[in-house]
Amino acid sequence: MSSAIRFILNGEDVTLDDFAPTDTLLDYLRLRRRLTGTKEGCAEGDCGACTVLVGRLTEQGLRYESVNACIRLIGSMHGTHVVTVEHLAGKDGALHPVQQAMVDCHGSQCGFCTPGFVMSLYGLWLSNENPSRAEIESALQGNLCRCTGYEPIVKAAEKVAESRPSSLFDPLERDRMEITGKLLSMKTFTDTIMVEKADEAGVTRSIVPASIQAFAEILSQEPTATIVAGATDVGLWVTKQLRRLDPVIFINHLTELQSMVIEDAGVTIGAGVSYAEAHGALEAVIPAFGGLIDRIGGQQVRNMGTIGGNIANGSPIGDMPPPLIALGAELTLRSHSGRRTMPLEDYFIAYGKQDRIPGEFVEKVFVPRPADDSHFAVYKISKRRDEDISALCGAFHLALDDDGLVETIRIAFGGMAATPKRAASVEEALTGRPWTWSVISAVRDAFDDDYQPLTDWRATSEYRRLTAKNLLTRFFLETAGAPTELRRFEEMEEA
Repeated sequence: MSSAIRFILNGEDVTLDDFAPTDTLLDYLRLRRRLTGTKEGCAEGDCGACTVLVGRLTEQGLRYESVNACIRLIGSMHGTHVVTVEHLAGKDGALHPVQQAMVDCHGSQCGFCTPGFVMSLYGLWLSNENPSRAEIESALQGNLCRCTGYEPIVKAAEKVAESRPSSLFDPLERDRMEITGKLLSMKTFTDTIMVEKADEAGVTRSIVPASIQAFAEILSQEPTATIVAGATDVGLWVTKQLRRLDPVIFINHLTELQSMVIEDAGVTIGAGVSYAEAHGALEAVIPAFGGLIDRIGGQQVRNMGTIGGNIANGSPIGDMPPPLIALGAELTLRSHSGRRTMPLEDYFIAYGKQDRIPGEFVEKVFVPRPADDSHFAVYKISKRRDEDISALCGAFHLALDDDGLVETIRIAFGGMAATPKRAASVEEALTGRPWTWSVISAVRDAFDDDYQPLTDWRATSEYRRLTAKNLLTRFFLETAGAPTELRRFEEMEEA
C-alpha cells in the first residue's frame, strides 16, 4: 500500500500523508497553505464563498468543475488539480479577465463572497464560450450575495463572454497539456492508498482503493466503513455534527462507477456519476429529469453529489428516489462475492435502514425508458425554488388504455414517510377507472391512507398531505394539456 495522496494545487505538485478522514479541503487551503482567498461561510455547501475549481481527467479529457471546498474532504483529492482564486491573476499581478469584468461591472461591495463568485464564473468561462442568461444564472445558483445583488454579477459574466481574450492569458488553458500529463501519471497507480493519522481517540484511516475490485475487498474487511463519493451529505456530518469517521473509503476516482449507457430499454447509470454528468443523458431520455436536477443544490453540489450516493444514504427526502421508483428503476448492489439486483423501491426498508448486507455497495441503477404514449412528471416542493432541500418530492407515471382508462399508474413521494414510498392506495383507487376530473377529485383523500407525514421546520403534516393531493391534480391538468408551470419573465415576453 501507498501512504500518501498526490494532487496539484494551483501550480504546485503536492504529496500529502498527514491528514484525517474528516479534514476538509477548505481547512487545508486556509489553515495549512494560507490561501485565504477561499472563504468559509455556511460550512454546508450552500453559500458558495468557499468555491474552488477541481480539475480531473475524464473520457472527454481534462475537465474543471466548481466545488464547495467546505464539505469536500481532502482524502478525495488524489489525482486532481485544485485551483483557487489566487491562481487566476497573472505573474505581473494583472487581474484575470473574469476578475476584471467584476471590477468593471461593480460586482463587489463588501467582497466576502467575491472570490466564490469569481471561481464560479471562471468555471463557466472555461466550459461555455457564449452562455445564455439562464446558463449564467444556473452557474451562480450556489453562490449567495447580500450586497450588490446579482444583476452586476450577471453583467460581468456577459461582458467577459463578449470580449473573450486569447487563452494564452489563462493559466489553465495555457498549461492544460502539462497538467494533463501530470494527472495521468498520478492516475496510473496500482497501489491502494491508506493514510493514517492519530487523534485523541486513536488512529484514523483514509483509504483510496486502486480499483473497484480493491474497493469491494476492502469493504468486505471493513463493512462499517464510511463510503465517500461526493461528500455533499457526509461533509455535513463533519462540519455540522462533528462526527469522528473511521475508516473512510474514498471512491470518487473509480472510473468503473462513472459509466453511463443509453439503450432503447433505458439508461444505466453508475453509482459514481454526478448529477451534473447524469443531467444530459437523463434529460435526453426522460425530459422531466432536466428540470429536477437543475433544482438540486447549486452547481457546485451537482458537480460533487452522485446519483448512487443519493440512493445509498436512504434519506427520506432525497430527490432522486421518487422519480426513479415511479419509473420502476432497478438497483444493482455489489460485494466481494458478487452482485444482486432488486427493484429500487425494495431497497428502502425503514428510516435509516436499507436492504444492503455488510460489505455491499451500490454499483449502478437502471432507469427504464417510459413508453412514448405514457405520461411522466416529477415535482419538487421547497421553500426556495433553487438550492433548497425538499419539503416533499412527488413523481407520477401514467399509462392509459385505448378507452382512456388507467392501465397502470405509479406514484412515489419523498418527504411523506420514513422512506421514499409509493402511494399504493391512490394507485389502486385509480387503476381501471377513467382518467377524468370526477375520478381524480374522488380519490384525492386516499393519500391519507398512504401517508402520515411529520411536521418539521420545512413543512407541517397538513401542508404535506394537501400538497400531495394538489400535485395529483396538477399532474391530471398537465396530462389534459393545461399550462401549470411558472414561466420566466423573458419567456413570457417572447410568447
